[in-house]
Amino acid sequence: MLKVLSIIAGIFLVLVTGVVLAGGYYAWRLNDDLPDYSRLANYEPPVMTRVHAGDGQIIGEFARERRVYVPITAIPPRVVEAFLAAEDKNFYSHGGVDATGILRATIDNVFNVMQDRRLVGASTITQQVAKNFLLSSDVTLDRKLREALLALRLERAFTKDQILELYLNEIYLGIGAYGVAAAALNYFDKSLDELTVAEAAYLATLPKGPNNYHPYRYRDRAIARRNWVISRMEEERFISGIEAAEARTAGLDVSLRSRGVQMRDANYFVEQVRRELLSMYGEQKLYEGGLSVRTTIDTSLQEVVADALRDGLIAYDRRHGWRGPVKKLEPGENWHDALAAMEVGSDLAPWTLATVLDVAADKITVGLRPRRMEDGSFSKEIVKATVPFSTMTWARATVNKIYLGPEVKAPSDVVAVGDVIYVSPVYAKDDKSKPAHYALEQLPAINGAALAMDPHTGRILAMQGGFSFGLSEFNRAVQALRQPGSSFKPFVYAAALDKGFTPSSLVLDAPFVLDQGGDLGLWKPENYERTFHGPSTLRFGLEHSRNVMTVRLAQYIGPETVSAYARRFGIMDNMPPVLSMSLGAGETTLARLVGAYAILDNGGKRVTPTLIDRVQDRFGRTIYRKDDRPCPDCSVKWDEAVAASRAPGEGADMGLQPPRLPDNREQVESAQTAYQVTSMLEGVVQRGTGSAVKAVGVPLAGKTGTTNDGKDAWFIGYSPNLVVGVFVGFDEPTPLGRAETGGRAAAPIFRDIMAKAVGTKPAIPFRVPPGISLVKVNAKTGKLADGEGSGVILEAFKQGSEPRLESSSPSVGLFGNVPLVGDDEAAPLVGGLDAVPGDASDDAAGGTLPPPRADLPPGTLGQLPAGTQPGALPAQIPDGGIPTDQLEDRRPRDTAGNNGEVSSGTGGLY
Repeated sequence: MLKVLSIIAGIFLVLVTGVVLAGGYYAWRLNDDLPDYSRLANYEPPVMTRVHAGDGQIIGEFARERRVYVPITAIPPRVVEAFLAAEDKNFYSHGGVDATGILRATIDNVFNVMQDRRLVGASTITQQVAKNFLLSSDVTLDRKLREALLALRLERAFTKDQILELYLNEIYLGIGAYGVAAAALNYFDKSLDELTVAEAAYLATLPKGPNNYHPYRYRDRAIARRNWVISRMEEERFISGIEAAEARTAGLDVSLRSRGVQMRDANYFVEQVRRELLSMYGEQKLYEGGLSVRTTIDTSLQEVVADALRDGLIAYDRRHGWRGPVKKLEPGENWHDALAAMEVGSDLAPWTLATVLDVAADKITVGLRPRRMEDGSFSKEIVKATVPFSTMTWARATVNKIYLGPEVKAPSDVVAVGDVIYVSPVYAKDDKSKPAHYALEQLPAINGAALAMDPHTGRILAMQGGFSFGLSEFNRAVQALRQPGSSFKPFVYAAALDKGFTPSSLVLDAPFVLDQGGDLGLWKPENYERTFHGPSTLRFGLEHSRNVMTVRLAQYIGPETVSAYARRFGIMDNMPPVLSMSLGAGETTLARLVGAYAILDNGGKRVTPTLIDRVQDRFGRTIYRKDDRPCPDCSVKWDEAVAASRAPGEGADMGLQPPRLPDNREQVESAQTAYQVTSMLEGVVQRGTGSAVKAVGVPLAGKTGTTNDGKDAWFIGYSPNLVVGVFVGFDEPTPLGRAETGGRAAAPIFRDIMAKAVGTKPAIPFRVPPGISLVKVNAKTGKLADGEGSGVILEAFKQGSEPRLESSSPSVGLFGNVPLVGDDEAAPLVGGLDAVPGDASDDAAGGTLPPPRADLPPGTLGQLPAGTQPGALPAQIPDGGIPTDQLEDRRPRDTAGNNGEVSSGTGGLY
């Protein structure tokens, strides 16, 4: 018997030894084949890029994994304790593997197998770090052993806080959130230090399975699991019993944040920032690099610009009538489900879709599109509303897309039962909690863009690239190439002023015909009103957007000069040197045109339109800064600066002064010319085509623009510290309609923007640069004025070019007793230009121009080519001008095969 027992014991020892040896060999092989964990020391997880407004507000996020990495020292103890209580209460005491936890899990799993339940794990936080970072999620014995071995190694290589930091920043917590900081933002819209006990406990429930504890889909289950975590925190004495009881009674109030753009009106701006970041840093760094981007946007101004553009587009659309319902439902179709299936752009709110359920004599009853719940599903609640007839009277039918049909006399003239329409809520003045009724709406067929910029820095403060980003992501502010029309004219006039003209120089406003040569026939530009005013000042020509005067001016200074100015101001890079380009027949973008007007506003200095001020990497290091000017005094300590300001010497009596930065902007236009153009553009607002803007009540300058056949409408203007551009047009260039000029379609949008941006602030006049004399002249004739009156203005002349009295004996200035000082830039002009020099090297197209006609004032620019001169202009021209059909046309018959017809070219611009 003893011998048998000895044999059994020997066999057992051999088996045990074999098992130990085999296990040891297996462990050695696993240990030798483990991944390199040392790379965790330099681990840089994918972190989302966050885009901030100028005031620090988050306006957008770009990420594949929504993660905000925070060091363990910045994570509040309450959050740490919640995760320890839920996941690994012995974290700070075990060595990576918790033997007690394994034993407890083994016992629990025996019962789980018997009851056909899911097995529970005993992984520590360290083991979870090893699995999440270095291993797969396969449920195998091999993976579990590797996980345990790696955990032991991690505990020897890293501190407990380092391991916990990796875990709390890497763990996936649902709805696209990685790490506790991102989860706090996405679930509660709070930073970590703002979380309550209940909120921190809810986040600690999520590692086991975020979808299983979704706050909307499985609310009761989520609250139960959260309360279990709270109880565990109480058991571990992380919180008191009172705190635990209070936390358990708290509701689960989450506020899920949307992905991407965080400000409805900033969609176009943020998307353009994304494009620029992508070109600067590439896709991986954009979506995983954790960049912090400080942009130029002014969020309050952005809302103003977006609202004004939408209102302007809606106003235009309503002037052109009702195009019919969005859709017509089939008889018997479930309108509730049909509306839920139709997409509505998120930035269209509070507009919504509705189905017409009943049509009465004074109103219609509609069923509203069901509300989308937080979990993405639609509410089953049936909501009805009324639309009074008073909100539908604008909806006259369109006739051939040109004319309006008869007046609407009843709701049945507009809609019928089953029509799907857009409606918007209307609230009572004293009750904003619930709509009093709804109003009929229509998505505009037209589109447009608006952009606001700081003229001194080029910082784009607001950008709206269309009516709705949800309907069209095409950014018309930077991507649409359109003809600027008459909004290009100020740069032709700037070139003329640089060539020696003054705002009072006279240019002939009379028919102009040009033989284009070859088979092109004759070109005859026309004024918008098809009237002529005879000899008129440059100021009058720009204020009233006279096409023929502009063409004559461009012919004199030369199309090559006009092309060079377009390039100098950044409007177009390669403008063809032809006369029609002076009327804005080329193509450019709104952003480039606004940048060009900024040069006129800031005194002639080039600024580059920019969206991004600064970019920092994940560690806070600045890797890009738009303003790269050196500023050594910016880093001086306050005490040292105060002491230096009190030291005796030059400037000691001025006190402490802010650091001065060098002005490295390129001077592309003289400050004097820029001011002269600005002064004339002020006249556009006060007396000319931009008079709709005058109501703002502060000094503003600007120019309307309407292209050939009225396909594009513009208004670009500025105050001393803000330049704003507005474009209106169809995406497929189509005439806007009768009388839809820049002054009607675009200028009111500009007016509404400026009224809120600068209209409520103290009026600031435009800065008058040195070298400018302000002289009283007659606005119509440009001659000196010795009194006051409606026709007398202060004209801006470069010193030395002022008009003089016939007996020019006085040696004092004509305004303000400023002495007349000679100027080398240009000789004084009386009423206009002297005879044109005949040197072929002049910029005048075609060399020498004929002398002025005898019946025109001396110095008038405007002799027509031989054989094309109209009949003599009358001595007195009425204020409204002379209609074209009242002039005797003596032009020759067109010999180019056009049956005597003369091309109007780009005529009709305004």
